Amino acid sequence: MDIIAVGIDVSKDRLDVAVRPGGEAFVVERNAAGLDRLIERLQKLPPTIVAVEATGGFETVVAAALGAAALPVVVVNPAQVRHFAQAVGKRAKTDPIDAAVIARFAEATGLQPRPLPDEATRLLADLVARRRQIVEMMAAEGQRDRRFDDKRLKKSIARLRKALEKELAELDDELDDQIRGSPAWREKEDLLASVPGIGPTIARTLIAELPELGALDRKEIAALAGLAPYTRQSGQWRGKSFIGGGRTVVRTAMFMGALVAKRHNPILRAFFERLVAAGKPKMVALIAVARKLLTILNAILRDKRPWQIA
Repeated sequence: MDIIAVGIDVSKDRLDVAVRPGGEAFVVERNAAGLDRLIERLQKLPPTIVAVEATGGFETVVAAALGAAALPVVVVNPAQVRHFAQAVGKRAKTDPIDAAVIARFAEATGLQPRPLPDEATRLLADLVARRRQIVEMMAAEGQRDRRFDDKRLKKSIARLRKALEKELAELDDELDDQIRGSPAWREKEDLLASVPGIGPTIARTLIAELPELGALDRKEIAALAGLAPYTRQSGQWRGKSFIGGGRTVVRTAMFMGALVAKRHNPILRAFFERLVAAGKPKMVALIAVARKLLTILNAILRDKRPWQIA
């Protein structure tokens, strides 16, 4: 069966669409009428896969509309698409070229559609994101407080921090209500939080931002989180491995979990110490701990069994 791959490059006002292998290309507006036209055209194909490039949140409505129309949609990481574009010699940054490259990427890599998060999961993701924003604002105000000496400015900062602390407490209550109000989420949070190093904030971030956790193998879940190592190699030359791509929020959460786990999780603490004793730089060892922690969490949700030391 021939694969029909569709690539969609999303911008604020328009969607550039490319179809492979037919080579068809067209543009629609990123509004309700444009999405209706897009869905109508795609349903006539019908496509094997529709790849939408993640673009600062503009892709969310597009992906949701395509998913609701029962089209096989997947949101792809722009960094992976650009790396693929460089590999095939497409370095120009124009929307039509990007749409064609996305389609070619989907065709060449055999992407599979992924179920989109439901409305409740999207709300949880928004709450987690808002909590993260407030924590960042509080940290920024704390830095300003240390720089300023003027009493009036310090009072202004104190008032704002107090307001932010109130907002943070209310958000935590809302998050708790959302998690505890869903038996499935409650079970997931309890399983994840059973692992030393994983608290409620990290557990809820994973539930909201990595719904595939427990459904993929260890290599796939590490790649999705941006924790899979990539090696630079050319002929006899072999460079250092590095990580990148994936979901930045998830990767950051796993780093925080790894920092705690290497101190308080006996298995991961021993793992970290072995790597350092073997000559690995501490940051490399920490990345390895984050990756191992993620694979442990993946297995725990897959098997529905809480953490236990053998």
